[in-house]
Amino acid sequence: MRRWSLHPKYLDARGLVALWREALLAQAVLRGETKGYRGHPQLRRFRDQITSVHVITTYLQHVHLEAVIRGYRFDGSKISPDRASTQIAVPTGQLEFEWLRPAGKLRKRNPERYAVLRAKAVPALHLLFTAVPGDIAAWERGA
Repeated sequence: MRRWSLHPKYLDARGLVALWREALLAQAVLRGETKGYRGHPQLRRFRDQITSVHVITTYLQHVHLEAVIRGYRFDGSKISPDRASTQIAVPTGQLEFEWLRPAGKLRKRNPERYAVLRAKAVPALHLLFTAVPGDIAAWERGA
């Protein structure tokens, strides 16, 4: 999962479930509730925030909203009540990296959604993020 900066509406059902689970795990890591998963590159952008737990819960809130819009039953009670009022800057190079490198799994399991994703010129961001000029993020693996 490397599309955390993009709006979750671009993910198919499996991708959205995977994002939900990864973000819940990230929340547990940032709250100090687990020792696993601490090396995931996406965690760095949240850890770098002063209120990292608030930021990840705000992220989860938006993923949950996408699930509700689709009629899925994600358990919103798993999200900490803390919220952040700030946005995280994401470099445009990171957005291009996430956008132009679609997951092979999505291409295989949902060609229609893959085609829609590829047809977009400019992707919508997850509402937690704001685009700023720059290269691929330093924490991104495989860049």
